[in-house]
Amino acid sequence: MAKINEWLENDKLILLEGWARGGLTDEQIAKNIGINRTTLYDWKKKEVNIADALKKGKEVVDFEVENALLKRALGYEYEEETYENGILTKKVKKHVAPDTTAQIFWLKNRKPNTWKDKVETDEDREAVANASQVIAKIRKVAQEYTDGTNRN
Repeated sequence: MAKINEWLENDKLILLEGWARGGLTDEQIAKNIGINRTTLYDWKKKEVNIADALKKGKEVVDFEVENALLKRALGYEYEEETYENGILTKKVKKHVAPDTTAQIFWLKNRKPNTWKDKVETDEDREAVANASQVIAKIRKVAQEYTDGTNRN
């Protein structure tokens, strides 16, 4: 069983950060340490250095994926190089078209009120408001009955 103190050493914190940056889940990281996932959660609560190392590692990957998704959503250009016998013989500029699936994913997550599949109408909002009023009245009558102020 690994002891928390040995995982507070700088080289171990770097290892934790690297595992997180590599995309490992907390469960996988806990297994690598030789503890169960709930113990890792306890360690994160007790020791800010462990929590920070894992958070820092995950943030880096999250930003990389976010940037890659945005790049794919917008499309991009790159230069393709061809070599023969180790000598550059040709450079060709290529274009990758924007990806509508990446665009939809981005917009639904970044602007859900505008891009969700079902848009609420004024009628939907009015129905919810009416239902809320009915529920409030039912609760009031039920409370009055419970209190004994509305019994016949």
